[in-house]
Amino acid sequence: MKQYLDLCQRIVDEGKWVENTRTGKRCLTVINADLTYHVDKNEFPLVTTRKSYWKAAIAELLGYLRGYDSAAQFREIGCNTWNANANDNQDWLNNPNRKGEDDMGFVYGAVARNYPKPDGGSVDLVKQVIDDLSKGIDNRGEIITFYHPGSFHLGCLRPCMFQHQFSILDGVLYLNSYQRSQDVPLGGNFNAIQVFTLLKLVAQITGLKPGKAFHKIVNAHIYEDQLELMRDVQLKRTPFESPQLHINPDIKTFEDLETWVTLDDFEVTNYQYHDAIQYPFSV
Repeated sequence: MKQYLDLCQRIVDEGKWVENTRTGKRCLTVINADLTYHVDKNEFPLVTTRKSYWKAAIAELLGYLRGYDSAAQFREIGCNTWNANANDNQDWLNNPNRKGEDDMGFVYGAVARNYPKPDGGSVDLVKQVIDDLSKGIDNRGEIITFYHPGSFHLGCLRPCMFQHQFSILDGVLYLNSYQRSQDVPLGGNFNAIQVFTLLKLVAQITGLKPGKAFHKIVNAHIYEDQLELMRDVQLKRTPFESPQLHINPDIKTFEDLETWVTLDDFEVTNYQYHDAIQYPFSV
């Protein structure tokens, strides 16, 4: 919480205004932020200065790992975050590559599970990395990426958190996650949950001990219609201690993640929080 609140305060104090073409709004912006999550201590980075709905973030992560490309698929597992980008984004609605209602196109997990090869065919980056880690292999390049510039026109949104790199050191699994852009009031909490959960989950199914997760955010911003709520409400509150995340120990393989795992297999304990804050969402 201290890292997150320090970043929010830094944006309020030092941020510069940037016009965002996609949303038509101004963003108060800083460049480069580094956050560390102690997965080894199970200090779940869930925001406590407002009520946070962690289940949707984990559901979205599951959808990415499964390679979903439809907002309907995400809704079925408890995540509504793709409804607007799939159905209300005018640029995507006008895109001839859109296949119809709820179609997200070639984005995020759909890219990672079917990463195009220049000589034809594709590579399943997620399965490749998890197979290597399960065998104790770390070639300094165990990378899952959602970023494919040649395919941006085939999807409704460029990936924000676009890459995850795993490393093994002395039997401990580490994760470095890279994010090009973050809506800090809304995405900050969401993305922290996903980085933490991804390391904890992959460590469990590969038989490795979870270490720390390192989260780099390049462009961190607060939209102009979020600033007052952040400055005058959330930053005035005193945070609580971090809660803990528990994952069903019966989840032992990647196939489990693909086939039967649901939100019922995740539990958060000791979560204390302040009242919810309804931050505006920009499409």
